[in-house]
Amino acid sequence: MNVLTDNFALYGKGFLGTVELTVYASLLALVLGFLMASFRVAPVGSLRVFGTVWVTVLRNTPLTLLFFAVLLGLPRFGIVLPFQLFAVLALGCYTSAFICEALRSGINTVPTGQGEAARSLGMTFGQTLGAVVLPQAFRSVIPPVGSTLIALAKNSAIAGSFSVTELLGTYKTLNELGYSIVWSFIWIAVGYLIITLSISALFNVLEKRWGVAR
Repeated sequence: MNVLTDNFALYGKGFLGTVELTVYASLLALVLGFLMASFRVAPVGSLRVFGTVWVTVLRNTPLTLLFFAVLLGLPRFGIVLPFQLFAVLALGCYTSAFICEALRSGINTVPTGQGEAARSLGMTFGQTLGAVVLPQAFRSVIPPVGSTLIALAKNSAIAGSFSVTELLGTYKTLNELGYSIVWSFIWIAVGYLIITLSISALFNVLEKRWGVAR
């Protein structure tokens, strides 16, 4: 217990760092995931190809390798940003591929007649997707999207290896100070549990309110 009370400020800083990474990367992942899902079902072939390549490359690339590509690759092109922003980009882009597939699976559950009826009324592809298809698809993708964002919160631990302030990285300082590594990791695990359970509770509320009735 002493490891927590003696280093509460350190744990708090790491905890807030992980929360910030999770929130910002989740927002980026949701925006990009929605965009790529729209591309994958678009009537324009080039957009479908772009969306497919985006998902295929990111889903099959180890996240650690993606961190190296972003943190070490972008500066070679003159793009120099804070490490935390690099981490948000890596986490958000990686997770967007999984969000995209979750949304696309939801879109595929919407009867094709719904889209055809909308088009027969003169609605464009964007209008049909935004006003007819996605609102119905959203109800069925709440659980998988929630699970994906929980995975994102846990994946944020990788950022600590790249000089980003986050929860798991606190163990290095605690180990140097001579605290028990076991208790250090126990309290780190508790911190992650608080974050993941909070995300789970949020999506449980969303599912009860808007999810598909079982």
